[in-house]
Amino acid sequence: MEAIKKKMQMLKVDKEDALDRAESAENSKKAAEEKASKSEEELQALLKKQKATEEELNSAKERLTKV
Repeated sequence: MEAIKKKMQMLKVDKEDALDRAESAENSKKAAEEKASKSEEELQALLKKQKATEEELNSAKERLTKV
């Protein structure tokens, strides 16, 4: 009977540890998704800025050619 109680206690501790690890993994996943989302937004902003700079460069080249 005592062995069964010890086994049950060990299983309970194992379950709690597994739940803690799962919660930690979920938090890490959420943080990684947020970081990826921010990086994606930054990338889109940089691409927009690059496009504007390229258009400005083309405009400057056209003005230079006319001069």
